[in-house]
Amino acid sequence: MSEDVRSMKSGTSRRGGSTARIAGRAGRRVATVAAALGALAAVSAGLAPSAVADDVQSKQWYLDAMGAKDLWKVSTGKGITVAVIDSGVSSASKSLSGNVLQGVDVTGSAGGATDDFDGHGTTIAELIAGTGAGGGIKGVAPDAKIIPIRTRLSTMKDESAKEKGDTTAKAIRAAADSDAQIINMSFGSDFPSDGGLEAVKYAESKGKLLFAAVGNEAEKENYIGYPAKYPGVVGVSAVDKTGQVGKFSESGNYVQLAAPGLDIPVWCNNDFQSHCMGTGTSVASAITSGAAALIWSKHPTWTANQVMRVLIDTAGRDWPKSKPSKYLGYGLIRPARNLLHGEGSPGAGDINPLTNEKTTAGSTSGHTPSASVPASSQPPKSTSGGETSAAGSSAKSSDDNDQLWIVLGAVAAVVVLGGGVFAVVRARRSG
Repeated sequence: MSEDVRSMKSGTSRRGGSTARIAGRAGRRVATVAAALGALAAVSAGLAPSAVADDVQSKQWYLDAMGAKDLWKVSTGKGITVAVIDSGVSSASKSLSGNVLQGVDVTGSAGGATDDFDGHGTTIAELIAGTGAGGGIKGVAPDAKIIPIRTRLSTMKDESAKEKGDTTAKAIRAAADSDAQIINMSFGSDFPSDGGLEAVKYAESKGKLLFAAVGNEAEKENYIGYPAKYPGVVGVSAVDKTGQVGKFSESGNYVQLAAPGLDIPVWCNNDFQSHCMGTGTSVASAITSGAAALIWSKHPTWTANQVMRVLIDTAGRDWPKSKPSKYLGYGLIRPARNLLHGEGSPGAGDINPLTNEKTTAGSTSGHTPSASVPASSQPPKSTSGGETSAAGSSAKSSDDNDQLWIVLGAVAAVVVLGGGVFAVVRARRSG
């Protein structure tokens, strides 16, 4: 089966007279050529068309790069639940058998939360919590649980749906009211949703940790993506096997972290018959949600703020934490730095490290938050700076001896991702 990349284009939500792109730019995923001919709206980021004909898990290069087998000796995500706001999560997924809890469908269309109208949501869920059963995708946190929140994305063709507009805010509130500690949003829109900011604030007040894809249109217009743009949401960009940020990966002050997002196995479509190689910030967001689940499972008394702060503290970068990159934010996720080496200060449980604002929520699990540390240990809000590096420039982490992210580069040279050296496109944020 051939592969191509398509963008889930406009839904019916409108703001300011323009149709919002509800999902696809941040959710770039593969499809069959036949589907792509009807829906192609973005070009592949340099990927040769090809379906995955052999073992899917052998294609999950980032698991080896992260040292997942060693991580799973310490944490598998047990006790953590992730709400996946997406196209639904298929109940037929063998890799998710036993890991999918009762969900919510806010679309008002036929079916329910475990009916995936696109195939995208099931891919995202498996990347987070798949067990790999049946030759499926192995998740970063294979013992975590998934709560599917089916929302209306632009690939939804059911015109009989009661909710024909943007259901993002409604979906976020449903996820906030669930038992999930983490909310993953692998979709995006040019414009904020009606009630979207309020829904995010509500989720924060309930102690949730929110991740979102930043979008895939950097080579075209680099639009301001929501929900990644909302304050308090962790926007995730995508890097390849060498640690170089994808040319498509959108940039801006709302990029907080970076994660693998190129050449990743995904379901080709919603018939779930074959996998293709996919690219996009959607998968990067999912992988980051999985990493957060591992850390939170290891430290169940932490709050969302503390998990987020440790992800920031341990991220691979060669620039000051006080001046995050507009391409990679605070850097490349490295959960092993905390899980295997105990690095990263959780800090204050009631201070959001992205905004430095006090939050009202404690731990979603009902545990007492860990003791606070001085506010000086918290990364400040983004600051200005004009330094810009060209594509392919080298960036080092604070620990050149870190061997936790080792992969083969494009010329078969060993590269230490997030440890010794990884190639990036980066620039200081402008505000």
